[in-house]
Amino acid sequence: MTALLESPTRPPRTPFHDSTLLSITSDNLRPSMGSKRSGDEAPKSPKRVDLGARKTPFLLAVSRSKSSMADFARPTLEMPPSLQRRVTMSPPKPPMLRRLSSLLTAPELSTADRFIPSHRNSTSGRLKPALAKPLPNALPQSHIKAHTSKIYQHHVAEACGLDVNSRILSYSVLPPERSKPLDLFSHVGHRTSATSLSKSLRPSLASERAKKIPSAPERVLDAPNIVDDFYLNLVSWSLTNLIVIGLEDAVYVWNASTGLVGLLCETAGKLVSSLRWSEDGSYISIGKDDGTIEIWDIETNSRLRTIYNGSVSRVASHCWLLHLLTLGSKEGTIYHSDVRVSSHQVGKRERTHAAEICGIEYRSDGQQFASGGNDNLLAVWDVRNMNSEPIFKKTNHRAAVKAMAWCPYQSLLLCSGGGTSDKKIHFWNTSTGSRVNLIETESQISSLNWGYAKGTGFEVVATHGFPSNSISLYNYPTLQKTGEIVKAHDSRVLNGCMSPDGTTLATVAGDENLKFWSLFDLYKPGRIELATQLGSEHGKQMDKLMNIR
Repeated sequence: MTALLESPTRPPRTPFHDSTLLSITSDNLRPSMGSKRSGDEAPKSPKRVDLGARKTPFLLAVSRSKSSMADFARPTLEMPPSLQRRVTMSPPKPPMLRRLSSLLTAPELSTADRFIPSHRNSTSGRLKPALAKPLPNALPQSHIKAHTSKIYQHHVAEACGLDVNSRILSYSVLPPERSKPLDLFSHVGHRTSATSLSKSLRPSLASERAKKIPSAPERVLDAPNIVDDFYLNLVSWSLTNLIVIGLEDAVYVWNASTGLVGLLCETAGKLVSSLRWSEDGSYISIGKDDGTIEIWDIETNSRLRTIYNGSVSRVASHCWLLHLLTLGSKEGTIYHSDVRVSSHQVGKRERTHAAEICGIEYRSDGQQFASGGNDNLLAVWDVRNMNSEPIFKKTNHRAAVKAMAWCPYQSLLLCSGGGTSDKKIHFWNTSTGSRVNLIETESQISSLNWGYAKGTGFEVVATHGFPSNSISLYNYPTLQKTGEIVKAHDSRVLNGCMSPDGTTLATVAGDENLKFWSLFDLYKPGRIELATQLGSEHGKQMDKLMNIR
């Protein structure tokens, strides 16, 4: 016993010890038949083996053959009889590994990963609404708040010496960024466009701009019996500050300078479907639902001629380019007429659109024009090849394309708006045919016009029909909403046109009201000087040309 306790060579016993050092075979577990307990029969279960009676060479042989440490020397010891009963027949089992009770609820236990801790109370990886960029059609206050928060975040990061756009554990190359809008206003040189296009307007400028948007019209005129048809164009503002409007079969002219109004003509029971001033403001073209167009002289209040192209359907849209008049029919055919000659038709393109053409606009330099139809198609044409195919056909819209506007300060930029099923404003580079920007307005778009505001720069104003009946203003190229007039009319806005100086928007709606909104500032060099120059030059030229027919 003393030798067992004082043996310095016995290694300490570990929980995961090698059980093969005390290897016991089934033969060793068989009981000795000569040993019985008093008062009992011989037990059927095996007896414990007397390990002390075994020969030492057997134990050493087993340990050397099965031990993983072949060179380990263990002394041969005899176990005292008092300890024989304490020898277990099998090695002790390691303690069972049990999970502690989780703090997760029953729904979370079914979805949580067993190896990943729960981040129920963590905000990592979550996008905070305050830092998210608002949609373009959000209120101006939302853009101001978001941009203010972004500026504060950049200031804090700069003070801490950090980069806001840096990433932690960046193991791969960043994916390519989406194409950014083109800087089509770089030649203008105003400070808004000189900055990066991805940046928003400064909160102070945006807030000041939003305060200037009127909540009520500057003037309201009655427009009784106006035809509530989205595809018609029934109002136009001339370069000489005269407004013409069609009310069923009657055409009225209102002088915005003097406030006088007068009846120009009646169309003998034929509904007026479109109206347009000539470029110099001397003549009015009136499209009717029988397919004809009448040209009237505003000074003499006389009809000069009637143009008929063979179509019996209404003329929903037409446009002037000097002496050239381009119109679209309900069948989708485009006609070009020279008003100087008696045989006026000089060009025709049949079935360009699969449905009614409801929008035609010429570029300011006259080299291109765009047409939009109820077939959701936008086509861009080269004036030099009128009888050929359009140079671009765009099918991005999901509704009728009626609203179109060429940028008066950049001839390559065209914007187009879709109807109820589309509700988007697309911006196009007509030199390459690529789309450079997109705005989702969440409302039907009936007209688009360009304007200029001090401090923020160039803007696009859109009039809306269902469901908002509002007027929205968007800065370009940041696409940030700078203002909105909610419920501008009691029903959908049908048309909108700009004043010759580019400061006032006139809108007409199905509620039989013609409203005037002062939205923009005068862009210098002012358009009034340009209007005077164009009026003096082209007026004389058109006077001579109209006499030749």
